[in-house]
Amino acid sequence: MTQPSERTVELRGGQFKTRVLSAGAGEPVVFLHGAGGLFWDPFLDRLAQRFTVVAPEHPGAGESQGLEHLDDLWDLVLYYDDLFEELGLSSARVVGHSFGGMVAAELAANSPGRVEKLVLLAPIGLWLDDHPIPDIAGIPPEKMVELVLADPNGPLAAFLVPPADNPEALFRGAMTMASILHFIWPIPDKGLAKRIHRIQAPTLLVWGNQDRLTDPAYGEEFARRIAGARLVRFDGAGHLPQLEQTEPVTAAVSDFLT
Repeated sequence: MTQPSERTVELRGGQFKTRVLSAGAGEPVVFLHGAGGLFWDPFLDRLAQRFTVVAPEHPGAGESQGLEHLDDLWDLVLYYDDLFEELGLSSARVVGHSFGGMVAAELAANSPGRVEKLVLLAPIGLWLDDHPIPDIAGIPPEKMVELVLADPNGPLAAFLVPPADNPEALFRGAMTMASILHFIWPIPDKGLAKRIHRIQAPTLLVWGNQDRLTDPAYGEEFARRIAGARLVRFDGAGHLPQLEQTEPVTAAVSDFLT
């Protein structure tokens, strides 16, 4: 696997210090991670074979600082607008997973010129009464895998659950989750439905058929609300299709972004 470069990008006079991973060659693709945190995984590694992948860490997650300067989701969207500017990306292809998908959709809706193409991997942000999204604030990691993985007993489950004897990993996971809850608690419906019609970028939606966190019905709802969006679903995948079905998902995403 490629070893990505790592740098810290400062914004607004040092109020924000953002860890950014990058690797690859070609047109830039920005990846916005979900509540599990930022890791250079096989999906990003494969994308980097065709694109320059730029993966920033959300404020308050991991080593990135500045969460205390963001009161709500709108503040976060403006922060990412500033970060794109600092990274020299007047526009880019954007891929977002789960919470990162929600942020990517908000960015595309509020700053259409920033996003050339949009890929949303099991995004949150909408709400269906018939398919309520569980409150992730109170779910322990060992139970979370049952919601997010098609095979909660497979090797990926061990990677997602921090070892009980590793306090540093447990603390980092808790802080990352807290930084996400800052924007989505108590439910991840912060008004995206009112703005989603503004998305102009060609959009690909990717869903796992066994997603028990965000039911595949949400894929249909996102596709209905975004003009021209295309939805692809994968068997043997839950809320992490890019990690459970890495090769077919990467192929679909890469072909769409090319």
